[in-house]
Amino acid sequence: MVSFDSASGVLFSADAFGKFGALATCGFYGDEDNDWACEGRRYYFNICGKYGAQDQALLKKVASVPVRIIYPLHGPVLCKDLGYYIGLYNTWSSYGVETPGVFVAYASIHGGTADVALKVADMLRAKGCPKVAVCDLTRDDKAEAVEDAFRYGTMVLAACSYDAGLFTPAYDFLHALQMKGWQKRRIALIENGSWAPSAGRVMKEMLSAMKEVEILGEPVTIKSRLKPEDMPALEALVNTVLA
Repeated sequence: MVSFDSASGVLFSADAFGKFGALATCGFYGDEDNDWACEGRRYYFNICGKYGAQDQALLKKVASVPVRIIYPLHGPVLCKDLGYYIGLYNTWSSYGVETPGVFVAYASIHGGTADVALKVADMLRAKGCPKVAVCDLTRDDKAEAVEDAFRYGTMVLAACSYDAGLFTPAYDFLHALQMKGWQKRRIALIENGSWAPSAGRVMKEMLSAMKEVEILGEPVTIKSRLKPEDMPALEALVNTVLA
């Protein structure tokens, strides 16, 4: 719900156009810091990400009025370059790809899965991927992982098998994506399991409930540690991701 004051050109935008964090410097109208998109994106996808259709309807109404200043409930007042912020909101709420590149996320128990994920990230860079973002789901902020999953068009998710299922940090991450309406994305999967790999099956089941998510081929299976004989499968996965 928003309100527009036609006399002043102010859009009181409620949750829209808010952000986490604080400004380095701020006057009454605030000279916005250089990192609005990072914290604005994290705020949007972790708070409002599920409601893209409603946000798109709102943006169509906003386009019909002469907005001069945006007053959000959470975050700084926006008073210049409004097309930049509105453009980002249009990309985010339509689930478009904001940044070309690949997001590599991993959940590792003893380090073997981490080694595989980092190797894949290096291979992607070596093959000219414009941007590779990497996240350790066992240690990094889950909200930032959700942010990057929406930011890029393709993700590689590597996770361990655990209790005949999926290691809990990866399970929680996929559950968060499902709750926030993750969609229109491509994903490649890597599972690790020493004697009875199960992570790939659970990841595929969880992803199948999400809208317009393309799983790229079958999961690559690693047995405990990366071995030379695993490299052809990883090479094929990287080529598929970049295709």
